[in-house]
Amino acid sequence: MSEQIAGERASAAPTPGQVGGRAVMLIPHREPGVEETMLPSDYQRILAAVRHAAGPVMTRQVGELLGVDVSVRSKLEPLRGRLVRLTDRGWLRKLPDGRFSVRL
Repeated sequence: MSEQIAGERASAAPTPGQVGGRAVMLIPHREPGVEETMLPSDYQRILAAVRHAAGPVMTRQVGELLGVDVSVRSKLEPLRGRLVRLTDRGWLRKLPDGRFSVRL
């Protein structure tokens, strides 16, 4: 029984993939049994910042909470990409006006 549980946990853990010859960490889909702790630490920080905000937030507000230089657009675009990736995987919700909130 414990071997079966260990096997299920191993299959649910994010697995590194290859992109351009570099190892990258895949972001798991939010499903029952997949915990936030399985996300890479920078994604955990993003989720915590969105959760800490008092309601839906724009990318700029998340950047301010994380200490990103929000005056430079090129610094915000990678953050926006991570927010969208978390949305695509079911961890966040994107509203029609472009703001992000935690999916309940």
